[in-house]
Amino acid sequence: MASSSPSPPFTMHKCKPELVAPSIPTPDETKLLSEIDDQNYLRFHYSIIQIYQNESSMANKDPVRVIRQALAQALVFYYPFAGRLREGRAHKLMVDCTGEGVMFVEADADVTLDQFGDNLQPPFIHSKSFMCDVAESEDIKNLPLLLIQVTRLKCGGFVVSTGWNHVMADGAGLSQFMQAWAEMARGIKTPSISPLWRRELLMARDPPRITCNHREYDQIQDNLSSSDLDLVHRSFFFGPTQMAALRGSLPRELRQCTAFDLITACFWRCRTRALQIDPNEDVRMMCIVNARNRFRPPLPVGYYGNAFAYPAAMATAGKLCANPYAYAVELIHNVKGAVTEEYMHSVADLMVLKGRCMPTTVRSCLVSDLTRARFRDVDFGWGKALSGAPAKGSTGPFYGGTHIVSYKNSNGVDGLVLPVWMPAKAMPMFVKEMEDLMSGNQKQLNHPTKTAAFIRSTM
Repeated sequence: MASSSPSPPFTMHKCKPELVAPSIPTPDETKLLSEIDDQNYLRFHYSIIQIYQNESSMANKDPVRVIRQALAQALVFYYPFAGRLREGRAHKLMVDCTGEGVMFVEADADVTLDQFGDNLQPPFIHSKSFMCDVAESEDIKNLPLLLIQVTRLKCGGFVVSTGWNHVMADGAGLSQFMQAWAEMARGIKTPSISPLWRRELLMARDPPRITCNHREYDQIQDNLSSSDLDLVHRSFFFGPTQMAALRGSLPRELRQCTAFDLITACFWRCRTRALQIDPNEDVRMMCIVNARNRFRPPLPVGYYGNAFAYPAAMATAGKLCANPYAYAVELIHNVKGAVTEEYMHSVADLMVLKGRCMPTTVRSCLVSDLTRARFRDVDFGWGKALSGAPAKGSTGPFYGGTHIVSYKNSNGVDGLVLPVWMPAKAMPMFVKEMEDLMSGNQKQLNHPTKTAAFIRSTM
């Protein structure tokens, strides 16, 4: 579980926001987004925070200047990011490639990395101070598609905050853009991976037809908003010891499953127990699956649009809690295999036929594996980031959504971090359930727990 030291007081000075446009003229055209891009659920800005330490070989370089100049160069290749969204018939989104530019803020904070101590563990508790100040309720069509702030620290380190409109790219797509941006900062003239738009590959078919079972989009009535809940946050660190305990509790045939399977099953089972959901109610775990390699042939290298699905593993709360931990692991492992090329086309068609419906959030949770997005590996010339992770502990507006990110803790141990939001009255039980699982408590792993009053939640 996360440990933290007292937060240091510091002041932040931000310059007036400016627009950074591509360094040379780019095509003036309109580009359609795919149906996978154009989901109502993705119409928001999602922010990544990257924290860098001082590098003596870069002593004469200003990170703000270097990164801003590289951004203008990268936008030549990724010029749709410099445009603005427009809405056409049937609320279909498209990108007007105007070349207006992206928002950029230069800032300084009178604090050092050492003063933050263990508080660098994702999600960074001071993220809001290091992000562009933009009203969340503002119409996304009027906002730049990238919102960037680079903040110098007293120690010579710096923080890069990148908010991107999720309809433009998924985590893998943003990572591709960031790697190109970092290459420009290091003096490379062209990206090592050429960007491809090709959104027609994930457009709806004519005629559209739903051919797969999409339980993630079941519409379930619920009257309680997450805003009605007293939510609290905790982060959990999974190092080698914790992962070995989880893996060692499984039967031999499941021990080769991924870290994602282990952590996601742990989260789902512990969350369901802590919320004390009625044993007869269905609970869902939606797993983000990158579908690029599920196509035949795979989507072309360089495709940076959204190319993921979130199939839902399902069980009754009673069955999930009464069965051994291995039961949840197997459900997670198996549901990921549902994502095929046909599944993706079926989702695209569903978006058209059902009016870009939202995934269900009732008695649901969602986990995304961001370890392969390699946000920590983005090197602007100062080396890899100490931390590279989403600014918030939830996935967009859905507090039952979270992500897994890589992190090296203050003891130098490499591991994975899972941030979690829960109702305050359920969090103590959730923490105990998680600690029991991560310590290999066999009673908790393999025996049922009593259920009590159902805490309804749209988390």
